Amino acid sequence: MHTLILAWGNPSRGDDALGPLLAEAIAALNLPGVVCLTDFQLQIEHALDVRDCQRLLLVDASASAAPPFEISRPQPAADPSLFSHAMSPAALLQVCADLGHPLPETWLLAIRGEQFVLGEPLSLSAQKHLAAAVDWVRDWTSPHHITKRVLT
Repeated sequence: MHTLILAWGNPSRGDDALGPLLAEAIAALNLPGVVCLTDFQLQIEHALDVRDCQRLLLVDASASAAPPFEISRPQPAADPSLFSHAMSPAALLQVCADLGHPLPETWLLAIRGEQFVLGEPLSLSAQKHLAAAVDWVRDWTSPHHITKRVLT
């Protein structure tokens, strides 16, 4: 069993690149038992990626999250995104449940973004938010943190 970091966003749209950039930064650390996956958006096929992980961290940029980021625990729920080409975290978890897959411990990391304009680079504030989020994920994936959570 492993930890899956599933991040999405469009690297060509300024701060929308926060999810993929976080996944790249964590993948570069070569943390044992951590697998990183990026895409432009959540899709129904990601239910197959989720089925074998023990812990799941979903990562996206957010224009409404408090800076530098917000953490939440999404729960499975059917919603209209299930019938579109992009899914919400709740709808993805609902598909996993509907397929009979055991649901992993799931967290959503919403990193605050400010500028989502096509062709723009990552904003200075988003760079700071990304650095804070990488530090949080590094701690969240540390063996000490995982052992502590299991024991308490």
